[in-house]
Amino acid sequence: MASVRNFQVTIDCTDPVRLAHFWAEVLGYVASPPPEESEEPVNWFACTDPSGVGPRVLFQRVPEGKVVKNRVHLDVRVGTGLVGEERLAALESECARLVALGAVRGTLLLADGQNESCQGMQDIEGNEFCLD
Repeated sequence: MASVRNFQVTIDCTDPVRLAHFWAEVLGYVASPPPEESEEPVNWFACTDPSGVGPRVLFQRVPEGKVVKNRVHLDVRVGTGLVGEERLAALESECARLVALGAVRGTLLLADGQNESCQGMQDIEGNEFCLD
């Protein structure tokens, strides 16, 4: 049986520092210490779970912009164990907090008998994620 390995999630972006600070706030993570002063743009920046449990999230600068839907996205679990109106209220509360940080509200998918409700979102660079 293979052992569980640590992993990091890497996200391509245009502004690694700005995006890392956004996601640190969303996830309750801590952004890396600021890079040393340099005339070169920062090519990567990370945020980490202060408890050490969650994966490190690395943001790396790429020359091209985002053009299509993400093939991988993060689900921010804010409604775990909640159903119905209680779940919708938790999703709405977190959505409002993230919109204030610069996120964009997407489609609200209501419970359908198999899946609970979730709120589609976009981060400050247009990357899709879900409040689940």
